[in-house]
Amino acid sequence: MDHASRNRLTDRQLDRFPGESLFERIARTVCRAGCLPRKELFEAWEVARRVRRRFRGGRIVDLACGHGLLSGILLLLDDSSPTALGIDRALPPSAARLQAVLEDAWPRLSGRVELRCGDVGEVALTAEDLVVSVHACGALTDRVIDRAIAARAKVAVLPCCHDLAGGEGAALRGWLDGALAMDVARAVRLQAAGYRVATQLIPAGITPKNRLLLAEPG
Repeated sequence: MDHASRNRLTDRQLDRFPGESLFERIARTVCRAGCLPRKELFEAWEVARRVRRRFRGGRIVDLACGHGLLSGILLLLDDSSPTALGIDRALPPSAARLQAVLEDAWPRLSGRVELRCGDVGEVALTAEDLVVSVHACGALTDRVIDRAIAARAKVAVLPCCHDLAGGEGAALRGWLDGALAMDVARAVRLQAAGYRVATQLIPAGITPKNRLLLAEPG
């Protein structure tokens, strides 16, 4: 199976996930929903499990949330988070269907994930929140980081679509690829703001934009 495929997972792929691990149960549920690109399942899972190894509890705030799958997985991995809020300028029409299928499979998710159309600047953040964002395009990743810093919230981002014309890290581009230089500059900015920073990779077979940046106030 091509984990980077943008083809939708459907009932036809159910037999690809025969086991009883949490991931395979989630995958079968996503297949039954019939609306999620395959790539988004693997991205959300790989990010969520790395985030939960470091950060427990807190309200989940998923900025540029897409279908909102990341929020649901984070709640399933750590039930001590009370709720999750997902914000996106344009929620996919099938996001509500995916959430309904997840709640049917895990009733404890019922009423705990709210998906809302809007700008990432509209939601009020607190120091108790866990702010996450997968592939917020270009400078939107920087807005997510800035909002987390302002609230002193934990943050995890998987950047993409680096805008080399307007981004940070220009001084490093003699040594580093432009996109990598930008992500290094983001890590340095978090450190300068008093955050403890960790850098990880999700499998490149899912996406070449696979650098995961995690940070919490020191």
